[in-house]
Amino acid sequence: MVIGTNYIVAPHHVGLPAFTVSPPYRHNGIRNHEFSRNPGLTLQTVEGEGDPPGSRSRRLEITMASNSANISSDKRFLIFFDFDETIVDETSDDMVVQAAPGQHLPDWLKDTYQPGRYNEYMQRVLAYLAEQGVTESDIRSIMEKIPASPGMLTLLQFLRTRPPQDFEVVLLSDANSFFIESWLRRAGARQIFHRVFSNPATFNKDGRLVMRPFHSHDCARCPNNMCKQVVVRDYVARRTQERGRPYQRIFYVGDGANDFCPALALGPRDVVFPRRDFPMHRLITETHEAMPGDFKAVTVPWASGEEVVQRLRRLVAE
Repeated sequence: MVIGTNYIVAPHHVGLPAFTVSPPYRHNGIRNHEFSRNPGLTLQTVEGEGDPPGSRSRRLEITMASNSANISSDKRFLIFFDFDETIVDETSDDMVVQAAPGQHLPDWLKDTYQPGRYNEYMQRVLAYLAEQGVTESDIRSIMEKIPASPGMLTLLQFLRTRPPQDFEVVLLSDANSFFIESWLRRAGARQIFHRVFSNPATFNKDGRLVMRPFHSHDCARCPNNMCKQVVVRDYVARRTQERGRPYQRIFYVGDGANDFCPALALGPRDVVFPRRDFPMHRLITETHEAMPGDFKAVTVPWASGEEVVQRLRRLVAE
């Protein structure tokens, strides 16, 4: 496995080509194109609302240290999931716009978006929604109604019914904690996930959903608020130390360009499940063509979660 017990960040992924994946894809949300349109972007770190300087760089370490010790150490496999357009069949940030007057945002607000600063843009969107009288209940209701991706409920049920020593399940998303928790609890799926890592979001005293960046990092390929490879590397290193041994295999189920970055850290025994014809799949394909052998993990594209179930059944039986 490429991930080692020592946590090392390779900010620029030396040796990898600077891919430029051309839209359109099936989905057209801004977030899922940021990585591919700006692979060499140099990002500036901006502290979140209420964060003292430098606090974000410590948040990931503190969260993992406090949360991972109570997970059983006998899990054979570790599986990571993305949320938007992986577990659910839409982008939650796009769906929340349904709460706006006329179900669309004014042009002046959309024009404030800057590449690489999507989460700052979303904070302005959420502030605008609050000004228009959108409530916590309104947003939760929209999140709860997002449909699951094809076959995804079957996959989650498969994980739920496996022996307890089989899978440690982690959700890793650049959405936000309120959107994710709202959907998972409505779907009855929250207990499947041992950990959820996302941008923290809570309602303030004025009724506005305030979203803060998850952490800071040095990866030039990822948005400034989250590099999923940093999270994956650190989580695997910490859990390997706590367990006293590595996992038999690591799996990653995703769709977006920012799911490609963590997939680079996985090794030849690990399996990556990119959603077919989505940015993650396209980037992996381009990597294989441009630099054969540089992408280590086994790649199994999926259009339905049932395809993931079929492969997992075979692998856990080995």
